[in-house]
Amino acid sequence: MKRIIIIAAAVLAGSAASAQERPVIPTKGSEDTKGIMSKAYWDIWNDGEQARIDKDIEAYRKADATFHTGDVKRGSSVKVRQVKSDFIFGASAFNWDQLGNHESNVKYKNLFGSLFNRATVPFYWQAFEPEYGRKRYDVAEDDTEQWWSTVKNPEDQRFWRRPATNQIVDWCIQKGIEAHGHPLVWGSRSNQHPAWLKKEGIPAAQQAALDSLETVRISGKKTRKPTAKGFGKMPQSEVYKLVPDYIKNFREKNDAHIEELMTYYKGKIGSWDIVNESSTDFGRGNEQTLYPLIKSSYGLMPADYTFHFFKTAEKFASKDLLMNINDYNVTDRYPSQIAHLLSRGTRIDVIGSQMHLFQPKQCLDIAAGKSPSPAKKRVDPETVRSFFDKVGAFGIPTCISEVTISSPGSDEKGEMIQAIITRNLYRIWFSQKSMMGITWWNVVDGCGLKGEPTVSGLFHRDMTPKTAFYALDNLINHEWKTNLELKPDGNGDIRFRGFKGTYEVSWTDKKGVKHTETITVR
Repeated sequence: MKRIIIIAAAVLAGSAASAQERPVIPTKGSEDTKGIMSKAYWDIWNDGEQARIDKDIEAYRKADATFHTGDVKRGSSVKVRQVKSDFIFGASAFNWDQLGNHESNVKYKNLFGSLFNRATVPFYWQAFEPEYGRKRYDVAEDDTEQWWSTVKNPEDQRFWRRPATNQIVDWCIQKGIEAHGHPLVWGSRSNQHPAWLKKEGIPAAQQAALDSLETVRISGKKTRKPTAKGFGKMPQSEVYKLVPDYIKNFREKNDAHIEELMTYYKGKIGSWDIVNESSTDFGRGNEQTLYPLIKSSYGLMPADYTFHFFKTAEKFASKDLLMNINDYNVTDRYPSQIAHLLSRGTRIDVIGSQMHLFQPKQCLDIAAGKSPSPAKKRVDPETVRSFFDKVGAFGIPTCISEVTISSPGSDEKGEMIQAIITRNLYRIWFSQKSMMGITWWNVVDGCGLKGEPTVSGLFHRDMTPKTAFYALDNLINHEWKTNLELKPDGNGDIRFRGFKGTYEVSWTDKKGVKHTETITVR
């Protein structure tokens, strides 16, 4: 094997996507002859902006390479084919074998290894260990394709979007793609914490106190918050006196959960979201250690839990494993939290940032050239660059860890709006210097959590592709892949600039013998 060390800079490469049976997706206002997007939208994503994105992609995502073939046959060409990208194009693999029929399940699985080179594997504790001591590593009856193909109302089943994990990890190993674990720690009561966590090893009196302190009120149909009538106005010292064993138990069992998963999957899972969505608690007592608990926005949590659980995970992390922090927060609270953690010696290998356009109306607003409501979304080049310049200044790779872009309608216009927004956001993200990956969240329509949008997939429920799929496939498998046929110089050398990743170089020597070498460009 010959390895090539890169220098760095810019130029065009990649083969054109086949246009057969593929929708033509406008890339600029002059091509949008049907007026899918407004003039105001194209004023934002104008030709000058597109040129700047192209320039940044050229600078940050490509590298120069030289390869010596030796005695290449006179007049013959050297073929250069990229077989793997260094950049992560991922997706959640939450609906494994759950799509209702074998054909759809096969199509879904085959996306991991063709369109996507990383699978996010669900490790939500509540579903992974539904009963204390019962870990859902392996497929049971209610994980099988047959079971999910006969069950009614799959989205109402307790393991919907929570398949057994070994089958997905094994697929990743077989296909040579990366597996990413999500999440190890999260404050969410409705998605993460097992019910037994409040009971196992907790005295009855403390269980009753917990039930009183963490009762929830329901505002509308979707919002669940700890009631102020519980611990909201009570001093931390008083709260702690009521539930000391719970806090101790919580920390110890979380520590053990982290140790088990990171040990079990050592060498198989290459990255983990260590703590998910904790910036909401930063600056609100999360860092105090006077008492072992805080009144978190989620409920009662161990004090300084983000720092503590990162330190726990670090004990079991190899040098090449990636320890991620992940959050939806787009305010300065998130970078401030990261700075605080780093100042205390926390190992953070990747900074993950979510971007969810859950509501179809948000995409209609974007198409009209408006800021989506709620407004705190990074959906234009200026705000994207501003945010990633800020978090990129830490010198740590960043990623778009979760992406949701809904299609406002199932007609041609609705699907095209989703596709155009997808294309432009992926391009601006791909062009950021610190960026190392982008992960699409719900791959198939109707396969989100109950209450999430039903039209945010790249595929319809029957696994027929939407226009947004073609937008991503054109980028990932065509525009952002380098495939060349080059004439070597008199010494048998070829020089090219290509997207960073793994390549196969093929040529025929003077004796007519064919050669193929694998090289790395980065």
